[in-house]
Amino acid sequence: MAGKTKLYYFDGRGKMESIRWLLAAAGVEFEEEFLETREQYEKLLQGGSLLFQQVPLVEIDGMKMVQTRAILSYIAAKYNLYGKDLKERALIDMYVGGTEDLMGFILFFPFLSAEDKEKQRAVIVQKATSRYFPVYEKVLKDHGQDFLVGNNFSWADVHLLEAILMVEEKKSDVLSGFPQLQAFKARISSIPTIKKFLEPGSQRKPVPDDKYVETVRRVLRMYYDIKAN
Repeated sequence: MAGKTKLYYFDGRGKMESIRWLLAAAGVEFEEEFLETREQYEKLLQGGSLLFQQVPLVEIDGMKMVQTRAILSYIAAKYNLYGKDLKERALIDMYVGGTEDLMGFILFFPFLSAEDKEKQRAVIVQKATSRYFPVYEKVLKDHGQDFLVGNNFSWADVHLLEAILMVEEKKSDVLSGFPQLQAFKARISSIPTIKKFLEPGSQRKPVPDDKYVETVRRVLRMYYDIKAN
């Protein structure tokens, strides 16, 4: 019998955070092993657990899964967060893909210089308010339903809420011109499993700090500077 789901990553957000969000939304308990040393990382490499020499790594249902999108797709399908048919799954994939694009502008934000952070903050807010949020605002307004796809809670809703909160950390009133998304945020945040994950003491990670950045750089031997988009 497979044991509890286990995550291998740093003690911070990065690419693992969306996996934490989706597991939490599904009500799945999970354990975490945090990478703090190069030796831990090399042990995973030498053991053959990292198929493409990258984390995140998730042990679930007797499998050792890598590649963030594959992990998320598996969790969404397993816990009925992936639509009722192929058409709904296609919509979820499109919305998740768009949200991932937005998150991509934020993912490496902690690794930027102070000057580049200010530039990137403006890029993040501009992209969110002109390219991504208007799409979801229109979807919700046009179909008048509580959720993005099929009027059922799905991976797309979880991912969008995560992205909204990430952008709000860069500009707190970013949703001021998006009433549908304001209501959406309130609805999704009140879902019991999501509400629990948003409470203090959950496995949700805080905004990445200097310690997180230093640990990632040391473990992955990142000797280069990341530039703003």
